[in-house]
Amino acid sequence: MTFRPSSRGASISPFLVMDVMQRAAEREAAGGDVLHLEVGQPGTAAPKGAREAAKQAIDSDVLGYTLSLGITPLRERLAQHYSDWYGASLSPGRIAATTGSSAGFVLSFLAAFEPGDRVLLTDPSYPCYRNILTALGIEVVRIPAGMDTRYQIDAAMLDEVPNLAGVVCASPSNPTGSLLQPHALKRLAETCHERGIRLISDEIYHGLIYDQRSATAASYSDSAIIINSFSKYFSMTGWRVGWLVLPEDLIGAVERLAANFFISAPGVSQVAATAALDCTVELEANKARYAINRAMLLKRLPEIGIANFAPPDGGFYIYADIGDLTNDASGFCARLLDDTGVAMTSGLDFDPDRGNRTIRMSYCGAFDDLTEAMDRMGAWLQRQ
Repeated sequence: MTFRPSSRGASISPFLVMDVMQRAAEREAAGGDVLHLEVGQPGTAAPKGAREAAKQAIDSDVLGYTLSLGITPLRERLAQHYSDWYGASLSPGRIAATTGSSAGFVLSFLAAFEPGDRVLLTDPSYPCYRNILTALGIEVVRIPAGMDTRYQIDAAMLDEVPNLAGVVCASPSNPTGSLLQPHALKRLAETCHERGIRLISDEIYHGLIYDQRSATAASYSDSAIIINSFSKYFSMTGWRVGWLVLPEDLIGAVERLAANFFISAPGVSQVAATAALDCTVELEANKARYAINRAMLLKRLPEIGIANFAPPDGGFYIYADIGDLTNDASGFCARLLDDTGVAMTSGLDFDPDRGNRTIRMSYCGAFDDLTEAMDRMGAWLQRQ
């Protein structure tokens, strides 16, 4: 008997940064050292208050299944978070805890779109948007964005694509760290609402903005879906907990989907996440470390010959055009890792058409590691 995998799996592009992580792990297993700039893994632990809350819950609670949309204390505290940070008034009933932002994207796309619907993304963008949509049979429409718009979407781009069902935006963006300014986000959200286009706003790097405050699409549209996570600002990647802010018309659908797909986000992670929202002092100290790293890279990269990039407004990535050095960014990154132990990823994950000439580096690690990476990379580039 012959078996075959589904076409869904075969149609999905690999997440190439995971290949870089695998090569880096193999180098470390063989005794080599690696300076990790390839992945957005905060170099800091979950905040102390979150860890203490988790320990207490483990000792005192059953920690079984929770309601599919999450525990009430977390949903209520997140509603307060939107009031505190953005001045936005949200009902806790519109908030759903998810198994990381990844589950949030799956639930949002399933609830909002039908197979064959057209959803707009800009290149470069986080590859899992494209891959999840494709796996669900949703048509992805990609529009290239460049440094002239700081790699961000503009509401005028909606005029270029007929019959849109949805738009995904990210601010700050992965991989570029660029910010959609509040007036531009407002215009995009209002335009989508007026035209019956569902806006999905990825806000998982909120909190990590260095010279200004972030704005949320929840302030401008009741029909938008907001996706966020405790992975980045809150340094809780491995806890796998995120959240959605949902329009009223999608709450029931998301609740049913969540119950069937995931049952609930991990109970102990929801308890820890509730406590993390009150750990501002520690979290802002982490952000200050990233800001120091960012300032150092903005100075050092042009000095070593990498100067073609838009300085990031937030997040913890720099996305640089290295077309003056190579048109094979994957090969460039592989040689850099083999020769120096510096791990970073090509832009092909984020822009399949132009990513062969771009690289993304993360600066959320230790300052000394980043400084050493610049020293090694600078010396290596001089030898090329």
